[in-house]
Amino acid sequence: MRPPLRAVATLATAAALLTGCSSGDDWSRPHPKPIPIGTLGPGFFDPSAPPTPESTVTPRPGSWSGVRPAKGYRVVLLTAGDDEPTRALVAAIKGWAGETHVDLRTVVADDGHDLVPSITRALELGPDLIVSAGNDLVDPLTLVSPHHLSQQFLVVGAELAEPTHNVTAVDWSGASFRGEGLGMSSTYDPGSFTAERCAAAIRAGVAAVLNDLTGIVIWLDQL
Repeated sequence: MRPPLRAVATLATAAALLTGCSSGDDWSRPHPKPIPIGTLGPGFFDPSAPPTPESTVTPRPGSWSGVRPAKGYRVVLLTAGDDEPTRALVAAIKGWAGETHVDLRTVVADDGHDLVPSITRALELGPDLIVSAGNDLVDPLTLVSPHHLSQQFLVVGAELAEPTHNVTAVDWSGASFRGEGLGMSSTYDPGSFTAERCAAAIRAGVAAVLNDLTGIVIWLDQL
């Protein structure tokens, strides 16, 4: 005897929640290379001297606003911690994802022992981009990211001390946590993680990645 349709629907919903899968797209299917929609505005970087990996650029405010990903861009939000700055970043990333219609999935590190495993879970999803929010993830990303050079990472509100070409960061003087025992910056200010700055961070960072300006630090002190 066939199960009732309501039971089938309930089971399907439960399975989707457990796997974190979007009902609109199966990430196991072939996916075209992401391309930007729109172009960077004047002042994002100097075209005559494109930034090299590990360099820092200070883009003109709003020079990234004309760029967005195509619908269905596959993004994993990787997050750890429940402090106010991390919550502000997560809210901004989710808001950006909703506005741009990207396919967003979230991986949360449960505790300190789950940091590296959480990165592994994000990698296994095979996204176009992994966006990291939370200072606790900086050192684990330093360990893991050099072994996955084909995967693009974006760190918002912090940076890696020695990033490889696949790790881009968006930072400012009130953030600038770098891990590796360097401690918190003397200019660290939780109050600098405003909704406006966090929203600018995800947009500027993704605009850079989509334009192959990766492995750099985008400095947002001029907002």
